[in-house]
Amino acid sequence: MNNIITLKDLRQNVQKYADRVEQGDTFLVMKKSKPLFKISPAEDENWEVVVDFTKINKGGVDIDDILTRL
Repeated sequence: MNNIITLKDLRQNVQKYADRVEQGDTFLVMKKSKPLFKISPAEDENWEVVVDFTKINKGGVDIDDILTRL
C-alpha cells in the first residue's frame, strides 16, 4: 500500500479522501510516524438495506422526526 497519509492531512481534506475511497482507494493513516488506522471501501455484500428513507423524502428524513415516532 503506497497511499499513506497523516491524520492532519485527512482532517484537512476529508472530502477529497472520501471521494477517493468511494472510487476504490485505500489509505493507511499515520499519527506521529505510527500506523493509526486504515480507510477502505465498505464491502457491499456485508450491508443490507433495512429502510431507504430517500423513498419517503428525496433528501432523506431528519433523525429527530424518526426518533419522536418510535
